[in-house]
Amino acid sequence: MHKCSPFCSSFNEKRLTHGILVGSLLAAFTISIVFKSYFCTQLSALHIQSQSSMDAAENQFMMFKDAGLLQELVEESTSAKSIFNACDCEPISNYCEINGDIAVQGNSSTISMVSLRTGIPAGEISWTVKPYVRKENAAAMDLVKSWAVTSMEFLHCDLIQTVPAILFSLGGFSGNHFHDFSDLVIPLYITSRQFNGEVQFVVTDNRHWWISKFRGILAKLSRYNIVDIDQERKTHCYPSMIVGLKYHHELGIDQSKSQLSMKDFRQFLRRTYSLKRAKAIKIGDEARKMPRLLIITRRKSRSFTNIDKITRMASSLGYNVVTMEPNLSTSLGSVAETVNSCDVLMGIHGAGLTNMVFLPDNAIVIQIVPLGSIDELAKQDFEQPAMDMELRYLDYKIKAKESSLISKYKADHFIIKDPLSVHKQGWDAVRSVYLDKQNVKLDVKRFRPTLLKALQLLHQ
Repeated sequence: MHKCSPFCSSFNEKRLTHGILVGSLLAAFTISIVFKSYFCTQLSALHIQSQSSMDAAENQFMMFKDAGLLQELVEESTSAKSIFNACDCEPISNYCEINGDIAVQGNSSTISMVSLRTGIPAGEISWTVKPYVRKENAAAMDLVKSWAVTSMEFLHCDLIQTVPAILFSLGGFSGNHFHDFSDLVIPLYITSRQFNGEVQFVVTDNRHWWISKFRGILAKLSRYNIVDIDQERKTHCYPSMIVGLKYHHELGIDQSKSQLSMKDFRQFLRRTYSLKRAKAIKIGDEARKMPRLLIITRRKSRSFTNIDKITRMASSLGYNVVTMEPNLSTSLGSVAETVNSCDVLMGIHGAGLTNMVFLPDNAIVIQIVPLGSIDELAKQDFEQPAMDMELRYLDYKIKAKESSLISKYKADHFIIKDPLSVHKQGWDAVRSVYLDKQNVKLDVKRFRPTLLKALQLLHQ
């Protein structure tokens, strides 16, 4: 028992203050359970309320004769807050670590925590989360299942696991090679690497072909079978769970937020697929070897309409030219081997350039930027990631005469002359006109200096 503070002049005053504190704590709990929509904003509010209640408790501490009860109340507030301490409230990703006993029920899309462990009454925590990165993108989120997070008095477990779990969705934009890496593979690497394989992946919105395509990578990140939770009728229980994946930026890792880097990730890929080359050729050091140029081709849109002419011109400069048009049925291992064998990769802005992750260090990426004022998008998606990967980067911005759009519209048409006016109509308009309906006929004479610059870089 602590002695009464001089401020505590009477027993009635003590009871009144005690009641105020209890009321403030109850108010904090009441506010904390009004969770709607995406959880990051709401969790921030919960932290503020919990902290305010704890600050109030500290300020009033000396006003209580019985500090034991006060300490108990503060501990309850702390335990309610602690399960959310690892939530990462980023503008793009839904990500949260939940500690304590966790039950996952696929048939009801519910994640349940034990109320006795959290100190919060059963049923008083309930919010929903979609475990995919682009949370502000409605088109992506429409393809992602919502999961409810609740507190229960007791958990029923059919299968008890001894390792943590990571729950994530294969909905959203999966199937697009760029988004497969940017939204899923790299975030999964960032999130799971800390466990050194001792973690189980729990997948919702499963795509069996996706699992098959990336099986080699998944097997290196987890030693356990993947759980297709939507098809499970049994309740899986875990000691802790991460819901969602950590995301930093397009096709990359922010080293200010992680001990990992894109260099680490690329080395991981080389080990996974047994890729032989760590560095690109240095012309002059390797006698009689020609640098290999890989041209990524496309069929439906943003395709080269004069690929033969481009190939002949590149060969005349001393390149050993390889072309590749990967698709969903192409083995990722074979793609990785082909890309890794090359020194220069070129292609029109699109998902195929994502394969630069398999290039050896110091290789060169050449992005052909189509008509449409998409320079910023080109920089964000491939220029900056290439530099983070220790690759050299060049771009080539086509002229109107090199675009297939010039055969559809007159030179003074706003689509040719003023692409920014199309941007004002929104992303769907930009994508429809400049990405989905445009092919490229390279002016090989104008493009030739870009390939010569690449050769010069390979001498350095």
